[in-house]
Amino acid sequence: MKGKLKGAQQGHSLLKRKSEALTKRFREITQRIDDAKRKMGRVMQVAAFSLAEVQYATGDNIAYQVQESVQKARFQVKAKQENVSGVYLPTFESHLNEEINDFKMTGLGRGGQQVQKAKMVYTRAVETLVELASLQTAFIILDEVIKVTNRRVNAIEHVIIPRTENTISYINSELDELDREEFYRLKKVQEKKQINIAAEEAEEAEKKAALEADDEDDEETEETEETEDAEDANADTPTNKDETAPASAGKKKKKNKKKKKKTATNMQPTESEVIKEVDQLASQEADVLQDNEEDVIF
Repeated sequence: MKGKLKGAQQGHSLLKRKSEALTKRFREITQRIDDAKRKMGRVMQVAAFSLAEVQYATGDNIAYQVQESVQKARFQVKAKQENVSGVYLPTFESHLNEEINDFKMTGLGRGGQQVQKAKMVYTRAVETLVELASLQTAFIILDEVIKVTNRRVNAIEHVIIPRTENTISYINSELDELDREEFYRLKKVQEKKQINIAAEEAEEAEKKAALEADDEDDEETEETEETEDAEDANADTPTNKDETAPASAGKKKKKNKKKKKKTATNMQPTESEVIKEVDQLASQEADVLQDNEEDVIF
């Protein structure tokens, strides 16, 4: 779209220059047409007077004599083309062949001088007429081309360029919005990751602190039990095996309690393990009940 905008701006600049050049040439042609029309009026006035003089001097049969004496065209018109800012304008040039002179003997009896004067005056009139025709043709062509060029310039300036600029601004705004959305999304993802990491670290720290606290409690209980055992051993020394048996049984019970406590604190049973234990206890109770029933039967 930026390339299209640049091309439209360049085209607008070129068409603007073309319009200015054509307008300048159009004004020049308008001035020349005005001068040519004024000149044409004066020349045709003189030509009309000279023709009246010829008719008065030679009589009414001079037109027939002129038509009969003409063999070749003495006055010729050549057409050319002129390029003005890419516009080809036709130009007409008059060419007079001096070698051809079919009116040497015309008016030999009377009025010869008036005939030669009328010939010269009408030659200038035809030259002026050819120039005026060339200017009028160029005027009409330039008028149409200038209108078309100005319409194109206005269309590019007021329609194409603003529309392209609006499209570019819309695309830029959408791209900026997408960039902002992507940045916001990445920021939220990063924040969520940081929150999850912080939560995991806090959970690990809590677990670690709980394990350390359990270990400290176990150590304290072991120390207290050891001190109690030592005090009991120092206070009462057993005399026979029957007295040592309860003491050893008490120690075993304490150790079992400590192991159970440690396993209970270190291992947290899952839901499936709890269900499994419940099933085992139920099966054991069922077995005990069955044994009791059998005993009763017997």
